[in-house]
Amino acid sequence: MTDLSANAAIWFTADGYDPAKGLNGRRVAGESFLRGFFAHAQGDEFVSLAHRTADHAAFASLARTNGVTRPLRAVRLDAPAELAPMDVVYYPAPPPQQEFFRRAPFGAAAWAYCGITHTTATKAVMQAVFDMRVAPQMPWDALICTSHAVQQSMTRLMELAEDHLATRFAGAVLPARPLLPVIPLGVHAADFARDPAAGQALRDRLGIGPADIAVSCIARLTPDEKFDPFPLFLALEAAAPALAAKGGRFHLVLCGVFRDPTWVPIFAEGARQLMPSVGYHQLDGAVAAERKATLSGSDIFVFPIDNLQETFGLAPVEAMAAGLPVIVSDWDGMRDTVTPDVGFRIPTEMRAGARRPISACVILGGPTAIFSTCRRCRP
Repeated sequence: MTDLSANAAIWFTADGYDPAKGLNGRRVAGESFLRGFFAHAQGDEFVSLAHRTADHAAFASLARTNGVTRPLRAVRLDAPAELAPMDVVYYPAPPPQQEFFRRAPFGAAAWAYCGITHTTATKAVMQAVFDMRVAPQMPWDALICTSHAVQQSMTRLMELAEDHLATRFAGAVLPARPLLPVIPLGVHAADFARDPAAGQALRDRLGIGPADIAVSCIARLTPDEKFDPFPLFLALEAAAPALAAKGGRFHLVLCGVFRDPTWVPIFAEGARQLMPSVGYHQLDGAVAAERKATLSGSDIFVFPIDNLQETFGLAPVEAMAAGLPVIVSDWDGMRDTVTPDVGFRIPTEMRAGARRPISACVILGGPTAIFSTCRRCRP
């Protein structure tokens, strides 16, 4: 049996690995992966593949910060032949077609690409999947799917691309697809160990008593990208009387980042009107200490995602690492990670009255038709 390497060159740009560029799951996962890679990869060196000298320097800085003592080697994108003896290049997203064409002059077997999915429902990602099937991608390339749902969606996108290509080039033999292994994202569990002092300090600061239950969510607080909070508000208000009968009160702690500041008062006003019996608290999710305190001081973690943008759900995994029970949507990656012994998955549904206008929008097509139909649907 061939002795397979346990090392790879890292296609590096700080945007894929540095949460300081903007806190989101993609960058948090990228940083976490690099830490694990530096700790466990086997080989005599670490290799970065990048366009800019600044990116090579950032890679080297991350390596040294994580205790790497092995040699570091920088390979420029315009000199990929220098990757040898590395035979795998890790790309922090679905590899774009130019990467496969970059490899082509050196032979399709010169190295393999290994990409990974994050958000998959954007035009850019769907285009990248189509382009991958058009480009000189080979069956030894891989696209890591973070959940079985993502694997199914990637398979379907490739089927659609192949249907077009088979029609356009009748009789042509299409190359095999890339490998599509399912590998859920991981976290460094020790990073999320509860800090009792920080948790108690948070509860004291927010007025959360010993008999109260703190329900938290750490996320980007953007309704069009993550979730509409109003159903959560209604659910907590419905549960409030039972806890009040025992002398306690629910508190909802939203620790996150508002991409659009106009949502801040909308969330607060919605909470005031829809769950007057429940405490409502907004914390800055960009502050690491606030995230740590939130996980340390909470009793339950919720992640009520209702959006196609979510493909995995890293925050519930972090909450589980902190020892919190979780309540999540029965959606995407959370179907793989949230099992009955750690929490509850709440089934999602489409209101019957909403199906018809959405179907009509699809049939009619175009933004004008969509806006017109939606206006007619307003009560």
